[in-house]
Parts: sequence; C-alpha cells; structure tokens
Amino acid sequence: MKSKAPSILSADLTITGSISSEGEVQLDGVVEGDVRAGSLSIGEEATVKGEVVAESVVVRGRVEGSVRARQVQLAATARIEGDIIHATLAVESGAYFDGHCRRSSDPLSDKKSATSDSISQDKPKAAASMPPAPPSSASAASAPRPAAAANSDPFASKA
Repeated sequence: MKSKAPSILSADLTITGSISSEGEVQLDGVVEGDVRAGSLSIGEEATVKGEVVAESVVVRGRVEGSVRARQVQLAATARIEGDIIHATLAVESGAYFDGHCRRSSDPLSDKKSATSDSISQDKPKAAASMPPAPPSSASAASAPRPAAAANSDPFASKA
C-alpha cells in the first residue's frame, strides 16, 4: 500500500486561485480562493479568503469565507468570518467566530441552491401572510390609540 504524504503549503507561499486535493493538506501560507481537500489543517499564521470544503478541518488561523466539513475543529487561535456547515463541531475557548453555524448530516453536498430556494420561498410566504392579518386587526382593535397618536403626529395634523 502506498502512503500518501500531506501537501504542505509553507508560510512564505501566497496562492491566488483555488486548491483541490483528495488527500491531506497543511496550509501555513495565504490562499485567495477556495480550498477543497480530504483533510485540511490551517496553521496559526495561515489565511484563507474563500470557501473551505473538506472531510475534516482543523482551523488555527484565519478563514474569510464559509467552511463546509463533516468534522470542524476551531482552535483557540482560530478566526472565522463566515458560515460553518458541519456534521460535528468542536470550538476551543478563545476561538473567534462571526457567522452562522448549521448542522447538516451531509455538509459536503452542494446545497447552496436548495438554501437559496428555501429562503426565496420563505420570503414571499412571509410577505403574503403579514399584511392582511396583523396590521388590520391591530388597528381595528385599538382605534382610540391611533387617533391619539395621530393628533400628536405632525404629519397627521397637517392633513
């Protein structure tokens, strides 16, 4: 059996573009693009500006973009600015995370279009259900209050 060595991207390396590997990647430099790997380790001085997709991700450095992985581990030195979609998540005390976190049984499947569809479907439903019921019933039930508020309103007194 062949043992595959990890790919190491050293601290003095800056890559503009995407990286794709089926094996293990240790990133210590800067990547301006997406990173896809079987297993990914982002070092303390490393920065990724793009999406990270892997079976397993250990973040010790900085990620400016989304992270999708079955196993995500954020070390105390991690700084994530983006969403995390995971099956399992471990966060050490001191890690910085600014974004949304969502558990998924299959985080590696591309569900961006499904998420966009559900969001766009939710918005029209919410917009359609909001105007008829709450505003009309609230204003009809509390008619004296809006009249008092209308008298103190500078725009209502001009009319």
